[in-house]
This record gives sequence, C-alpha cells and structure tokens, in this order.
Amino acid sequence: MHEVAGTRRLRFPSYLSEDRPLMSSDPDAELVVACQQSTTPSLEGEFRQLYDRFKDRVYNVCYRISGNPTDALDASQETFGIIFRRVSEFRFQSRFSSWVYRIAVNASIDLRRRSRTRRFASLDVVQEASSEASRYEIQDSNVEMPSQTASRREFEIEVQRAIDRLSPKLRTIVVLRYLESLSYEEVSETLKVSLGTVKSRLARAHDALDRELAPVLDKHYLG
Repeated sequence: MHEVAGTRRLRFPSYLSEDRPLMSSDPDAELVVACQQSTTPSLEGEFRQLYDRFKDRVYNVCYRISGNPTDALDASQETFGIIFRRVSEFRFQSRFSSWVYRIAVNASIDLRRRSRTRRFASLDVVQEASSEASRYEIQDSNVEMPSQTASRREFEIEVQRAIDRLSPKLRTIVVLRYLESLSYEEVSETLKVSLGTVKSRLARAHDALDRELAPVLDKHYLG
C-alpha cells in the first residue's frame, strides 16, 4: 500500500474487520482510513496526499464532460469539497477511485446542465482516445502537408462535436471507457450500473457516432 504521512499506527474501523479483502484490494484504502481518522481535517497531511493523488484524474474527467477549463475547475473544486466532507462516510463497498469518479461525473453533468451556453471541449482530448476509438481518428503518416494538417484538424473538430452531442449518459460512458481507459467492470462500478448496461450504452454511443460521422468520413476519405 501507499505510504501515509506521519508514523502513527492506523486503527482500522470495525466495519472492515469482517471484510478485510474488500479493503486490502483497494490501493487507496490506507490513505482513506488515515483521512477518516484525522483529527484536523484540512488540506494538509493525509488530505493533501489524497488531493495530490486524485487531482489530475478528477480534472481530466471534469474537463472532458463539462467541455472547457473554467467549468472543469469549478466541477473539480465541487468534487473535492464533497470528497473531503463525506470521506468519513465511505465504507469500501466499492473501490475508492470509483467513488471519486462518480462524484466527479455527477458534478460535471450538473454544472453542464446549469451552463447557459454550449461550449465544446478542447480538441486535444480526441488525440488521447484509446485504440478502441481509433476508427474515428486519422492516423499520421510521415510529415503532413499544411493542407493535410488542416483537414485532420477539421476532422477532429467534427469528432469532438459528435461526442459532445451525445446524451450525458452516453458521453460519460465514452469518457470513462475510452479516454480514462477504465475497464468495463470499473465503469460498471463507478456508475452503479450492470455490465450489460455499460455494453448497451457503449453500443448506442458507437451507433450515434457512426451516424454523426458518416458524412464527415465520406467528405474526408471520398471527397
């Protein structure tokens, strides 16, 4: 397990005594328990370690779902506010990271719904998609001519717009599975839905993206 600030011995809560494997399989368990037992809950010590461990992952999820850096920062702050207020309530009924992702997703979707304008995410997220989403990307070959670069960037804009037009449920599935590279099981645990639901939503997302991008593919590959 990861080292925790300080040398004090941890006293594991009673709710873990009969189900220790649930805790021992979670790489964040020791740090979480240390935060739960902290007598000075502030952004120092164990809480600082927890923040440093998750800040990038939380921001990435918030950024990809909310669509812009400003909203991502707001959603990240809201996420950590909830985490720090409620960490004492966490009972290892799921991986701690799944709980964190769930809070970040909900905070981002809620903020996006409250937003008055619809803004598109940075195109950089498209280039970070996993190989499973590579059928929607243009692969570079050697050095591109300026016209090729412009065409590729135009295609990336269309891809991101297609992802952005997905419903919150489908967009969240795409972000967690392809951009955050969570397994089907981790997505299921994070969203508290069955594996069948995860696969069904991914299939619907693929179909929606195929429909949206068919004219774009024709333009770039056939036109």
